[in-house]
This record gives sequence, structure tokens and C-alpha cells, in this order.
Amino acid sequence: MMLSHNQMLHGKGAAADIGGSVVQATKQAEPVVHAAPPPPSYIPPFGKRTIIGCLGVLLAVHMAGFNEHVTEIGLSDIRGAMNIGHDEGTWFTTLYEAFNIASMAFTPWFYATFSIYRFSIFMTALVALLAIPAPFMPDVTSLCALRAVQGATAGCLPPVLMTVMLKYLPAEIRVFGIGGYAMSATFGPNLGLPLEAFWFEHVGWHWLYWEVIPLAAVSIAMIAYGLPRDPVQIERFEKFNWFGLLTGLPAICSLVIVLYQGDRLDWFRSPLITQLAFWGGAAFIVFLINESFHPSPFFKVHYWRSRSIAASLLSLIGILAICGLLSELPVTYLEEVRGYRPLQAAPVSLVVALPQLIMLPLIAAICNSRKVDCRYVLAGGMLCLAAASWLGTWLTPDWVRDNFYLIQVLQAFGQPMTVIPTLMLSALALGPADGPFISGMVNMLKGLANAVAFALFAALTRRREQYHSTMLLDHHGTHGLALQGLGNPIGQQLAGTSPDAGHVAHNTLEVFHTFIHEQALVLGLADIYFILVWICLFFAVLNVVLPRRVYPPRPPSATAPVQ
Repeated sequence: MMLSHNQMLHGKGAAADIGGSVVQATKQAEPVVHAAPPPPSYIPPFGKRTIIGCLGVLLAVHMAGFNEHVTEIGLSDIRGAMNIGHDEGTWFTTLYEAFNIASMAFTPWFYATFSIYRFSIFMTALVALLAIPAPFMPDVTSLCALRAVQGATAGCLPPVLMTVMLKYLPAEIRVFGIGGYAMSATFGPNLGLPLEAFWFEHVGWHWLYWEVIPLAAVSIAMIAYGLPRDPVQIERFEKFNWFGLLTGLPAICSLVIVLYQGDRLDWFRSPLITQLAFWGGAAFIVFLINESFHPSPFFKVHYWRSRSIAASLLSLIGILAICGLLSELPVTYLEEVRGYRPLQAAPVSLVVALPQLIMLPLIAAICNSRKVDCRYVLAGGMLCLAAASWLGTWLTPDWVRDNFYLIQVLQAFGQPMTVIPTLMLSALALGPADGPFISGMVNMLKGLANAVAFALFAALTRRREQYHSTMLLDHHGTHGLALQGLGNPIGQQLAGTSPDAGHVAHNTLEVFHTFIHEQALVLGLADIYFILVWICLFFAVLNVVLPRRVYPPRPPSATAPVQ
């Protein structure tokens, strides 16, 4: 008969029943003054139920991602249906993203306290329940408040997925779990545009909010069936990091708001952006200092001392920002220059999204071989993205949807080849006990990469468009007299539209400025593609040289000696 650790320490009655030797052992153990650590959570044997539970969390994360991307892409349609102005509509997205990113940093502590099973079910149900009243909000303020709460609940799900994939999957297929997590960064965002087009064009704009409800119901059923019911550890609140939460949450929200609203408000010429950047940055520094010394931190700052982890986390921000920019550039061109509706631009996104169902398992299988160095897979993926960016530098106002297909095919190869190795470098370099800490950090940086991509795209597009517009108008003014002999083709085409010469001249000027705007935008987008070429090459070299190699995990050998 064997006794557990707790029985050896506290079960004197049981010890007395089985003989004097155990009583003596118990008496020797009594002087221990430190409380025994909580028992590890139960890890079920790998099988059908575990697979269903993991897939349920994966579906819940995609549900949260669709709720984010579909409403963001369909914002113009939502604004039209709900009578929301442009400036108010920007806060609709900003507040959702701010609380979504901030909640990712603190989620691992809460699911470790309430158990993954209960926490994931509760947050998934809350995301769906908050979507029901969203189309009926009476004003913009209440809608933005609801979206902020929904963003906080949706942001709690990606860290759960990362932990589930690393904890419940056997070591030999854990890389495939990382590939499943990578779907939230490659498959989900690229599927947002086709879903928005389908719901709005064929079902109704309300379903831009309500699409999460059936997905949430299915994922909750799968999670309830497959995940183990770990015990609740309420006693963890005795050492809860209240100061870290009170400084970190507003700090992260402030910095994300700066990134999303900075370009619209002209950055530091705006008092709001200046105040948020100063106080948010100061609070974030205090938050990091507190995390360095607190006995129960939300994540461990000293991870950044590791060359491999620091390089992989910085690369994660850069790579996801690059993927976000490459996904945004074709859609912006097609909608702004060619006048495409989302339904017409959807095939461009599907070229990237659908191959991920094959590419992600394939790249995971390649990286799961100990003969393959994932750093070189990452470098190859960056070269694919660099080639896609180089092709984009040839952009002209004559391009249509078909001209982007080769660029998108290169992205379909490049995105999984970069995201999976980057996650391997950041997650597999640590032990199992470090999982919750690195999970919160990775997911917060993953969300922050989207904010960085948004800010870069807005700033670069506006500044390069203004530059090219100024140069084109200056060129026209300088050489206008030399071109008079060629006539005025715009005026000649519009001459028969009205007998009023003044009206024709006004329309001629409007058409001329439309051409200038389109050409300036095209040149600005081509400049962004050119910048991305060099950024991709930089990250390709960085990740070959800086991080140390990590190997895919393997179960311990049965013949290995016990240490």
C-alpha cells in the first residue's frame, strides 16, 4: 500500500493503520514548515477526447479572430447601417483592439487559477452573448463600451490555445500544435475579407456580429467534452499581483490607442496622443519594474536576457507586421483605385487563406524533423515574402485582381514558413513551467504586431501619397506650358457633356485631381512594397545569425538513466 505526498505529511490517522515504520516516517516529516506545492493539473492520456478538446479551443480562437477581423473589414458597412460617423467608427476598432491586446498579457494567471476548462468555456460564451445586442446599441458610446468588453473577453482565448497545444499534445507532435496555433495568425486574418463579403452581401449586416454565436456553441460543446476538469485554485488570489494589473492594463491600452489613433490625430501634435504616450509609457515602465521583482508576476521580464528568446520575440512582431501589411496592400489598392467591393476582392485573400490548410501541417512536419534547422526554414519564408514585396513594386494603376495572384501565392508559402519557426524559437526554448509566462508575452506581442502594422500602414501611406502628389503637381506646374501643344484630352472628352464652359472646366479639374490622387496612391503603395523588401531581407539574416537552434521535442527515452 502506497501513500501520497499529502498523506505522508498530514494523514496521521492513515499512517497509524499501516504500521510503526510509516508512523516513524510521518514523525520525521512533521518539522517541515513550508506548505506542500499544489498538485500538478491532470494531463489526460492522448486520445480522441483530447483531440476534440484541443480542436474546440482552436475553433474558439478562430471565432474570436473572425469577430475581430470581419467587423474591422466591414466597418464601412456597419457605419452605414448604424449611422456612425467616420471618426466615431475609428474608436469602434481602437477600443476593441486595445482591450483585446491588454487582456492577453494577464490571461495565463487567470486560467491557471480557475482552470483552463472553466475559463475557456466562460470566455467563449461571453464573447457570443455580447454579440447578441451589438446591432441594437442605441448610440456610439454604448456600442464602443460593449466592444471594449467583448475585445477583453476575446483576447483571453489565444493564450489558452497556446497552452493547450503545448500541454496536452504528446511531445512528438507538439510542433503540429504550434502549427495549429499559427492558424490564428495566417488562416484567420486572410479569411476575414471573404467572410465579411458573404455575410453582408448574402445574409445581412447583423451577421457581421452574430457569426460568432454558432461557432461558440460548437466550440463550447467540444471543450466541455474533451478538456480535463482541473481543480480551481482560489488560494492564488492571496498573492495576486494587483499593482501589476492596475499599472499594466491602462499602460498597454494607452499605447495601443496611440498606435491606432496616432496618424488620424497627427501624432504628437495632438494633446490626447501626447498624454497617452507619456503616461502610458511611464506606467508601462513601472509595470515592467514591478514584474521583475514581484513573487507572482504575469510574465517574466528576464526572458529578454536570452539571445534566442529576445530575437524570436522581436522577429514575431516584425514578421506578423509584415504579413499584416502584405495582406492590406492589395485590398487597399483594389478598393481605393479600382473601386472593388469586398466580394470582388475576396479571391485575393482566399489565395492566401485556403492553402494554409495544407501548408501549415506541411511546414510543421518539416520543422518536426530533427534534421531540419527551423531557422533556415524561417529565412526561406522571409525570402518568399521579399520576392512577393519585390513583385509589388511594379504596381501600376492598370493592375486588376489577377495581377496580385502570384504575389499572394508567394505569401501563402512565406507566411507559415515564417510564423511556425518563430513560435518554435520562442516557445520550445523554455521548460514546461515557463509556459504560462511565455504564453502571455507571445500573445500580447502578437496582438501588438497588428497595431504596429496598422500604424505603419497609415503613416507610410499618407506621407508617401502626399509626397508623390506634391511632386506630380509640381511637375505639372513646371512643364505645363511645354505640354500645351498636346491639347487638353480631359477637357476635350468632357466638352460635349454641358454647354456651360465653366461647369466643364470645373469637372475637368476634378477629373485631373482624381488621376493625381490615384497615381500618388499607387506610387505610395509601391514604396511600401519596396521598404518591405529590405525589412524581409533583414529578418532573414537576423534569424539565421542571432538565435540558437532549437530542436523539436521528443518524449524521454525509456533507456535513459534517471537523474
